[in-house]
Amino acid sequence: MTWTQSPLLRRALRFALTGLVVTGVHVVAAVLFMHLILANPPLANGFAFVVATVLSYLINTLWSFSARLHGRTLGRFLVVSIGGFWLAMLVAWIAQNAGLGYLAGIAAVALIIPVFTFILHNFWTYR
Repeated sequence: MTWTQSPLLRRALRFALTGLVVTGVHVVAAVLFMHLILANPPLANGFAFVVATVLSYLINTLWSFSARLHGRTLGRFLVVSIGGFWLAMLVAWIAQNAGLGYLAGIAAVALIIPVFTFILHNFWTYR
């Protein structure tokens, strides 16, 4: 088997593509909320986070990990998502307290959180 035939690599690439799509949906949902419903950034991002998380669960379950929609995977997916949220906050806090600029914190979050969530989803959520 070559590296292009690896099921793990295929899931990782699909997960990455899904992440890009879902991030775009989050941005669009937040902007639409701001312009069409209420100009309140925290509420707009909260709404967009919910929309993006639901879409992420659907696409990752059905496509990235080729699994069935199931209450068990949904519960685990939500646990990983909440864990990713708190880890992102922690990473940003560490970067800030280390005296790094906010862009370094954002970069660290962008690099760490997808790896963290992929590993947990691959070896726990969808097993």
